[in-house]
Amino acid sequence: MATGTPRRWASFLARPWLVAFVPVNAATGAFSLSLQLLILAAHGAVIEWALATTLFNGALIVASIAWGYLSDRYPLRRRFLLINYVGFAAIYLLLIPLTSFSALLILYTAVGVLTPAGVSASNLLILEKFSEEERPAAYASFQEMSILGSIAGGLVGFFWLEANEVLRPLLGVLAALSLASAVIVWLGVRDAPRRLPAEAVARDPAGLASRLRHSVSLRLAVPFIPRPRDYFPSLGRRLLRRLREEVHRELPLIFAASLLFNLSSNLFNVSYTFYLSAAGISFAGIFLINVANSTAQGFAYPASSSLTTRGGADRLVRTSTVLRCAGYLAVAGFTLVPSLVGGSLIFGANAAVYALLGCAIALYSTASSLVLFRALRHRDAGGLLGINSALGGVAAIVGAFLSGVLSYYGSYRLTFLVAGIGLLISLPLWVAADFAHIRRRVGAVAPPAGG
Repeated sequence: MATGTPRRWASFLARPWLVAFVPVNAATGAFSLSLQLLILAAHGAVIEWALATTLFNGALIVASIAWGYLSDRYPLRRRFLLINYVGFAAIYLLLIPLTSFSALLILYTAVGVLTPAGVSASNLLILEKFSEEERPAAYASFQEMSILGSIAGGLVGFFWLEANEVLRPLLGVLAALSLASAVIVWLGVRDAPRRLPAEAVARDPAGLASRLRHSVSLRLAVPFIPRPRDYFPSLGRRLLRRLREEVHRELPLIFAASLLFNLSSNLFNVSYTFYLSAAGISFAGIFLINVANSTAQGFAYPASSSLTTRGGADRLVRTSTVLRCAGYLAVAGFTLVPSLVGGSLIFGANAAVYALLGCAIALYSTASSLVLFRALRHRDAGGLLGINSALGGVAAIVGAFLSGVLSYYGSYRLTFLVAGIGLLISLPLWVAADFAHIRRRVGAVAPPAGG
């Protein structure tokens, strides 16, 4: 029994300083939702949030390249984390007195600029601080701290709105949480003596899986930070050359299926909070529905590894995609029932569906990471992941824009239906990718000698 306890807790907290990621994830988990509620409180529309998200995603992509370059050139992981967390706190405080939507756009774009600093530094810090044997437990701890932080942020928002009707001071609480993470980093983290480039994450299976998982707090795929030459110049020619080289492999199919998945996710997520408000759910209730999603992710992530081992990563990718699709179509169906507007029934239905979506994204993230890593093995992972990130960025920007347009000029029902159809279209692509992998694997085996 005594020998089993350290192993059990190793995956939960590999080092005490990993606790630093809990408060800041609580802050970021509640921040995006708080901004949406501020827009709603000011009688804003979903298309305004779609514009803010589009600018945020654009800044995130460009800043990812810049922070990746800086991470390679300057091994200052601790300082980059401090810049990220203190910067978040400053932005949250600046937003408290502001009522201008233009100012909100500028500050939320600044959040997109700062976010990759912490993403890059935290992943490289773990890669440098832990041995190869310790890394799976370290990255598991990192993900668990992110999920716990997201749950905590949702609960902070719920209890704050239950006790206070004023939303803006909540941003001060979120600033304090970000500063708490900065203090823990300042006191408990030191830069590792060895230096690794940002692209080294692509060569580490545990690190790659962590980077390819969806951000619990931001509800989007955090892009892999590539080398600048993976983007500029002549991205179009490089992309076409890569695709011609890969035409007989499964990678283009994986890229296409992932693009549709990310596009559908952004279509749904950008409009979902505004739909909940239109359905008569209170701001506190919206926070609680998000807690259901994060809690489901927390339970599903540990189970995803064993499910992948038992059923295979390809099957789990398809199953989780079907679950996500069912959730999107169920929410679209809620809009067809007038009796579901307002009251506890619509709250319970959305809490259950959003928990299902949280479970599905956890399963999908683990399984799709393994499928992609299998295709990247013994390949130029950095360059190929640069292309994957570019496609993910396109999905984030186009998905946010389309979500706002479809919901504002059409309806939430139309947006959710389109999101569900996008996932349905991705299913045959995942099946084709599985067959392409099998053909490549079988073709690599020499036929038995005749006679």
